[in-house]
Amino acid sequence: MPQDGPAPPTGSLPVAIIGAGPTGLAAAAHLLARGLSPLILEAGEVAASVRAWGHVRMFSPWRYNIDPAARALLEAAGWQAPDPDAHPTGAELVARYLAPLAALPPLARALRTGTRVVGVTRRDHDLMRDGARDSAPFVLQLADLSGRVTEIEASAVLDCSGTWASPNPVGAHGLPVPGEAQAAGRIAYGIPDMLGRDRADHAGRTVLVVGAGHSAMNAVLDLAALARHAPGTRILWAFRRPLEAVNFGGGAADALAERGSLGARAHQLAATGEVTVLAPFAIAAMQPLPDGRVAVTARDGRRVEVDRIVVAAGFRPDLSFLRELRLGLDPAVQSTLALAPLIDPNLHSCGTVRPHGEAELRHPEANFWIAGMKSYGRAPTFLLATGHEQVRSIAAALAGDWMAARRVELDLPETGVCSATPAAPASSCCAPAPACCGTVPAA
Repeated sequence: MPQDGPAPPTGSLPVAIIGAGPTGLAAAAHLLARGLSPLILEAGEVAASVRAWGHVRMFSPWRYNIDPAARALLEAAGWQAPDPDAHPTGAELVARYLAPLAALPPLARALRTGTRVVGVTRRDHDLMRDGARDSAPFVLQLADLSGRVTEIEASAVLDCSGTWASPNPVGAHGLPVPGEAQAAGRIAYGIPDMLGRDRADHAGRTVLVVGAGHSAMNAVLDLAALARHAPGTRILWAFRRPLEAVNFGGGAADALAERGSLGARAHQLAATGEVTVLAPFAIAAMQPLPDGRVAVTARDGRRVEVDRIVVAAGFRPDLSFLRELRLGLDPAVQSTLALAPLIDPNLHSCGTVRPHGEAELRHPEANFWIAGMKSYGRAPTFLLATGHEQVRSIAAALAGDWMAARRVELDLPETGVCSATPAAPASSCCAPAPACCGTVPAA
C-alpha cells in the first residue's frame, strides 16, 4: 500500500517526546512496541500536571484511562489493573498507573525529568529556509533546572506537553483584565484543592468562580461541600452568557455517567440558589482593596467584592518554543486545520469527537505532531483515550505502517448533547455523517 505521509525516520536518532504525562508516556509505549527509540523530555516530574489536580475525581473510569500499549508493558511486569469501572482521582491515576509505567526499565532509560524544551528547529534550517528541510534532523534546545542550555537531535518530535501551565485569563477578550495581575495573589487558575491543601484560603470566605466548563463545575461543587462545614463561605458563580445559554451537559443521557452527574449537580446548585449566579457577568476590571479583598467590576458597571477568585476559563497552547517549525494551525482553535472542524465550539456543542489520528494531526513540518490535550488548541472536552488513539496512529506512521495509522481503534462515549450552528461543516460531529456523536466501529 502506498504511503500517504512523510517518510518514516531512519538512522539512530531517537523520537523526541515532549512531556511525561499520560499522552507522552503512552506515546513512548507505542514507539517501543514498534521497535523505535523514544526520548521523553519532561520539564518537571513525571505527570506533574496531573499531580496538580490530584484531588479531582475523573469522570472517565479506568477503562478509558489506560493505554493498550502501556497496559501490555505493565502487565508483562506483573502489574494488576484497577477495577475498570472505578473512577480514579488524579493522584490515583499517577500512583496506580503513570508512576509504575514511567518506572519500567524501558521507559525509565528513555526519560529525562527536570529538562525543559525551550526551542525546536531543524539542523541548519530556520523557519524560512526550504533546502533539504524534510531530511534534516530536528534540533531541540533543553534547559536544565539550573538554566543551562544544551542541544540534542531527534528524527521526529511529538509535542505532548499539554496546556495545564497556560490557563486562559479572566477577560472575555482573551487578555487579562486591568488589575488581574495586581490581584494575582488572590486568584487561583484551574481547580484549587478547596477541601484539602487550599481549604484555609477559601473556608469562611466569599469566593468568585469564573467559568462554565467541567473545571468550574468541579470548583463550585467543592465549594458547596466546604460551605456545609465552614459557616460564612459564600459562593458566587460568574458566567459570560445568560444562564439559559449555559451548557450543563447531557445529564442522564451522557454515556459517561459521572460527567453527566457533574453537570446535573452543578446545575442544581445554580437553580436552587445555593450559589449566587451572576449571568451574564463579563468582567471588565479587578482592583485589590486595602482590606485584602478584590473588587470585581462587570462591563455593565455591577461590582462585587470577594476574598478569592477561581478562574476556570479553559486553557490555551504554549507555542512559543515551536516558532521555528512550520505549523498548520486553525486561526481560531489553534489545532490543526483538519481537526478544528471536529472540536470548534463555534460550530457545535458536542463534547464527543470522532476518533482521529496521524493524518488529522499532521503539520507542514514533516515528522512533527502535537498530541494530547495540546492538540485541541483552545477547544475543551479532551479525553485521555483520545490522546492514546492519537499516539497509537502516530507511532504506526513513524514505523511505516500506514494501514494501522489510518485504522480507527477507539469508540468514544457520547455526551448526550449535540447541537450545531447552521454553518457546521459536514465533517463536524453534529452533522448527519460521519457523526462523532455515534459510535465509530474499528476498521
